[in-house]
Amino acid sequence: MIYLLLSILTSTLILVIFRMFKKYNINTFQAIVVNYAVAFTIGFSLFSNDLKLDAQADHNWIYFTLIVGVLFISLFNLMAKSSQENGIGVTSVVVKMSLAIPVVAAILLYNESYDLLKIIGVVLAILGVILISYKKSNTEKNKNVIWLFVLFLGSGSLDLLLNYVEKNQLESLSPGLFSGFAFGVAGTIGVLVLLVQLLKGKMNFELKNVWAGILLGVPNYFSIYFLIEALRSPLLEDSTTYAFNNVGIVLGSFFLGLLFFKEKLTPLKTTGLVVAVVAIFLLAF
Repeated sequence: MIYLLLSILTSTLILVIFRMFKKYNINTFQAIVVNYAVAFTIGFSLFSNDLKLDAQADHNWIYFTLIVGVLFISLFNLMAKSSQENGIGVTSVVVKMSLAIPVVAAILLYNESYDLLKIIGVVLAILGVILISYKKSNTEKNKNVIWLFVLFLGSGSLDLLLNYVEKNQLESLSPGLFSGFAFGVAGTIGVLVLLVQLLKGKMNFELKNVWAGILLGVPNYFSIYFLIEALRSPLLEDSTTYAFNNVGIVLGSFFLGLLFFKEKLTPLKTTGLVVAVVAIFLLAF
């Protein structure tokens, strides 16, 4: 349970840091690239001793670090594109709805137990997340709907893949080292894209973006590490872990938004809060 709470805490901190980027005029892409380098460094520094001979002989995990790393950087760019084309509100709702993919997959693929209360709890968790996250878009009609669909599938598939890796590919490699390598792949791709943009004169590099990336990289690394460790816990089934994790992140960022960023408490958000609390109660008991 402690890993689940730490995953919620670090993931919520990421959202707070992103919110601060706008205030200090940080170039998000540059900070993201630095953040991947920092996350890789943390993972390799802390867990390099976990690279056992079996892991060096068994190369299957390498392919999964490549896939996860590509998903990290690709989903970030998709979210940025969708936020610009469809609005932040629509994009946020799509990402949160992707919770349905790993939850349903955990029940179908891993034969997890389920009953009517659990099904209602999961549905209410998704609904509560949507209500709290939803913001009216400035655009009357969603553009590039295909990218919204891809973003939905990609976000859900990333969670599903992390669950599969935890169950089937981490016998010879620790979660800490796997996370570090995956961030390393994402960082390598990001550096190449950044270099191209700098050489073409499309972007100016600023030192403050490096510091912002370092600040982001620490919680970003541990959010994935703690989530994988939470999935390993026998106390909760995977579907319940995902539901708790997503609802916890949304509730945490919701309250921080009220306290520190003076966000308004709307009837829709209040309804979402009540629904989310009911969902947590049903899932817990």
